[in-house]
Amino acid sequence: MPTSRPSTALLAPDNDVSWLRDAFAKVQTNLRSQMELASQSISHAGTMGSVNEEHWLDIFRSYLPNRYDVASGIVIDSVGGRSDQIDVVVFDRHFTPTLLDQKNHRYIPAEAVYAMFECKPTIDKAYIEYAQEKAASVRRMHRTSVSIAHAGGVYKPKEPFRILAGLLAPRAGWADGLGESLRRNLGTEDISKLDCGCALEHGSFDFHDGELLVATEQGALIFFLFRLLSRLQSLGTVPAIDWAAYSRIIRA
Repeated sequence: MPTSRPSTALLAPDNDVSWLRDAFAKVQTNLRSQMELASQSISHAGTMGSVNEEHWLDIFRSYLPNRYDVASGIVIDSVGGRSDQIDVVVFDRHFTPTLLDQKNHRYIPAEAVYAMFECKPTIDKAYIEYAQEKAASVRRMHRTSVSIAHAGGVYKPKEPFRILAGLLAPRAGWADGLGESLRRNLGTEDISKLDCGCALEHGSFDFHDGELLVATEQGALIFFLFRLLSRLQSLGTVPAIDWAAYSRIIRA
């Protein structure tokens, strides 16, 4: 009795990752095309920025696990602090609800924030400085943390982690792409330093433990997403928010 032949997929060598690289390359090409279309067809800079921001939000929502929520919003804290509008906020929605939602506008408690990103036309000195200011303003916000009761006792309050920050753009603004110019302009202040970024036409970068890793244009998006997933994984869960601290705003 004749036996069926194994599929081509089963015959592929175990170390053949080209299919995955090619698949993400197509996603990246599609994202670049969408942003190019926006730049060519939308004359109002603010509207074009909002459209490209939505494209980035869609990518995050497609590839981040369900434990993370992604939105544009304003970060707030329990002592009245309030950030400017942040283009992309990666935050916990399982333990920490957003507040005063109005359609796509959200107020996100600082305790819930894992990461934040600015979406700009290019990665260059001016936009890096802009994103650094946003990062510092959110990282300085007051974050509460309380103990959590469980069946075996009580978990101690978790020390809030350093919020990740980055910059997203269709391209880099320097002649050397994400080369030495990027390294010179990333800054050294931990409170404002950017951790990662993606310029679809020129590559992506991840700065971690004192080492700057840069991917080429062909692998920009897949490198950025996988490195971001690794960084988010290392943070664990957000601290348990002290809702009593927020209630004191009402009594003030």
